[in-house]
Amino acid sequence: MRVNKYISEAGLCSRREADEWLAAGRVTINGEVVGTGAKALDGDEVRVDGEVVKARVLAATPAAKKAVYIALNKPVGITCTTDQSVAGNIVDFVDHPQRIFPIGRLDKDSEGLILLTSNGDIVNEILRAENRHEKEYLVAVNKPVTEEFLAGMARGVRVHGQMTRPCRTRRIAKFGFAIVLTQGLNRQIRLMAAAFGYRVTQLRRVRIVNVKLGHLKPGQWRNLTDAELKGLLPDRTQW
Repeated sequence: MRVNKYISEAGLCSRREADEWLAAGRVTINGEVVGTGAKALDGDEVRVDGEVVKARVLAATPAAKKAVYIALNKPVGITCTTDQSVAGNIVDFVDHPQRIFPIGRLDKDSEGLILLTSNGDIVNEILRAENRHEKEYLVAVNKPVTEEFLAGMARGVRVHGQMTRPCRTRRIAKFGFAIVLTQGLNRQIRLMAAAFGYRVTQLRRVRIVNVKLGHLKPGQWRNLTDAELKGLLPDRTQW
């Protein structure tokens, strides 16, 4: 098996990122530094930065967590679609060995946290409007943030023919604010800001319920922890 695929299937990163690690000389097989295109055979010891890469083994029980659940820091320019005919689609970008799809969306010109999974059963559960799951964003705008602007955003704005739900806002910089939504209308924050004469210059999602963007760099992804999955859907027992 090509070592980039071996590393990816172990859940460490995408094959694209594994290639970058290989090119940087961070990967060894049986103690020898290897480059892009190297292959790992049965019994070989693969290490990244000196740490052994362990192949992912799934327990053969009905309760085994066989599905994929990942958090991605989506860069600007990537489109949240499974249509692989679309240039820059998120599926090709992540390049995961299993078939995955995004849970919800994040605009092409926005960045930050998005969840992806191979388990279609949980998508609607997470996105269901009545669950009112919180999503937090950091937003930069083209003119100074005022208390009146923040209060107006928090009360609600007419978007797509309906009033947005009340939300939480706070000023974080002269030209920046944080906002916590419990709904996900198309381009909601941009349209809400525009109603007050503001233009969004940067928008980054940093939290979905209990899952935080943390130190993930743009383009990087990681597997969700059991605690994060439980926090997303506390009533679910099968994953």
